[in-house]
Amino acid sequence: MEFIGHTKEYLFLGTIDSHSCDILKEHIESSLTILWFQSDANILIIDGKEEVFSKNQIVFLTEFHQIVPKKIGEIRLLRFNRPFYCILDHDSEVGCKGILFFGASQLPVITLVQEDYQKFDTLWQMFTIEMTSNDNLQIDMLQMMLKRYLILCARRYKNQKNYPSGHNETDLVREFNFLVEQHFRTKHSVADYADLLFKSPKTISNIFSKMGSKSPLKYIHDRIALEARRMLYYTDKPVKEVAYQLGFDDIQAFSRFFKKQEGISPSEYKEKGNLGTIANSSGITT
Repeated sequence: MEFIGHTKEYLFLGTIDSHSCDILKEHIESSLTILWFQSDANILIIDGKEEVFSKNQIVFLTEFHQIVPKKIGEIRLLRFNRPFYCILDHDSEVGCKGILFFGASQLPVITLVQEDYQKFDTLWQMFTIEMTSNDNLQIDMLQMMLKRYLILCARRYKNQKNYPSGHNETDLVREFNFLVEQHFRTKHSVADYADLLFKSPKTISNIFSKMGSKSPLKYIHDRIALEARRMLYYTDKPVKEVAYQLGFDDIQAFSRFFKKQEGISPSEYKEKGNLGTIANSSGITT
């Protein structure tokens, strides 16, 4: 089911399978996508890497993710664009900036536990009913449903990732992730982001340590590596230009960085991409 408003608002809500999964390849400008897997052993190639998703996992994607379906069961798909609902303008309402979207250097994935499922399923059914309405309140109701869905997802993600209980600390983690998304091409150190946040690098590192997650520097490096993989795999840009656009002074420094992250040199990665063999390469972990 698809909603298209008078000023280019776009919302899609529906269940897809192997016969209708071409929608995953469609490009909708400024869109965000949420996939809720209804069966096991789904395989998608995302940004050149093979990812496997199980039943009741939910993954969050932006328009910049390159998706190739490889094995698909049933998936509940929710996609909306910025004119329909901008999560940056409404961050105070849903709190998913920097965690579900615009900040995760790795794919944000949540796994629904039994007590979550009823809430999510009930909301999905209500969402579906509202998609069939046809009155002047429909867009308001659909935005309300979307906000509720995003809030539930953000709560589950924070619980799953052991986010700090303090509101200020959680906001700092989200803002750090969002700033990395904005500046990873030019700012490569924790100190760079500490300056933007008016905090010390040690304060930021301590908060991430409380979460038991990877270090803030690892978040930065993972985001740079993700963009490097995208540029090497999906564009014709030479390695030297990729290195320059990602803020490296010379190709040797970039090559050392990339090999440490991916276990393979950028030129080898690009060659495998040209041959279409990256997703199955033992040098790339999933």
